[in-house]
Amino acid sequence: QGKLVESGGGLVQEGGSLRLSCAASPGTLDYYAIGWFRQAPGKNREGVSSISASDDSTYYADSVKGRFTISRDNDKNTVYLQMNKLKPDDTAVYYCAMGWYPGLRPIDYDFWGQGTQVTVSS
Repeated sequence: QGKLVESGGGLVQEGGSLRLSCAASPGTLDYYAIGWFRQAPGKNREGVSSISASDDSTYYADSVKGRFTISRDNDKNTVYLQMNKLKPDDTAVYYCAMGWYPGLRPIDYDFWGQGTQVTVSS
């Protein structure tokens, strides 16, 4: 089955940037959509961004449009989430997940990474 490993989280000041990476098993990105999700304490997990396997269609939550960019490198089996102009409200554990259908609903994704913490200080 697929394996996903997130990295790149950390502590950053408001307005700063981070790039998250989601390393997948070889071949995964050829068939599966990859989504980024986040969960803050006491809140439900929410979709942040996703990218399809077939045509590189991308999807973003309204709260991150214009600030976050998702991309992938199939040769490196990695999906990236470039996060710019970070806000304290972006603080959460960020997860990547793989599924058959791109989109921002957690229920559409079958396999999940362990998560990486992103903390944005004001």
